[in-house]
Order: sequence, then structure tokens, then C-alpha cells
Amino acid sequence: MEEYRVVLKKRVQKSLKKLPKNILDKFFILAEQLKENGPVAKNWQNYSALGKEEYHCHLAYHWVACWRCEKGTIIIEVYYVGSRENAPY
Repeated sequence: MEEYRVVLKKRVQKSLKKLPKNILDKFFILAEQLKENGPVAKNWQNYSALGKEEYHCHLAYHWVACWRCEKGTIIIEVYYVGSRENAPY
């Protein structure tokens, strides 16, 4: 089985620099799991589908990650990582 490819939007790349180290570490663990297992991350806190092709989970109480994966592709696009209060859902 081919691995998924995790792509970070430019906005996400910038926001990663502002995250606390422990949250950044959790995000990289999530990204690695998405790469290995695909867009469904049921073992993560507050994981849920936001629509047919969009998902999110909490990295901690105040921090979330959001991603999308079009059906039939192996590209997972992370479009938000940051505070729960500013999450785009």
C-alpha cells in the first residue's frame, strides 16, 4: 500500500513556528500517522469529520488541526493548525 502524502498550506507552515513545543511535537506525530494510515485519525482527541472530505482533531484542549483529503487521492492537505478559538469550522 502506498503511503499518503501530507502537504502543509503556507499558512500552516507559518503558524507552526508560533506553536508551543509540546503542541508542535504532537502535530508532527499526527502528521506521521496521517501519512501512514490516511485521513481518518479516530485515536486522536475529539477527532471528527467536518464534511465528506474534511477532518479535524484536538492536539490539546486549546489547539486543533484540520485537514482534507479528496476521495481517490493520496494527498492529505493540512489547512489549519492553531488555536481552537480561531479554527475555520
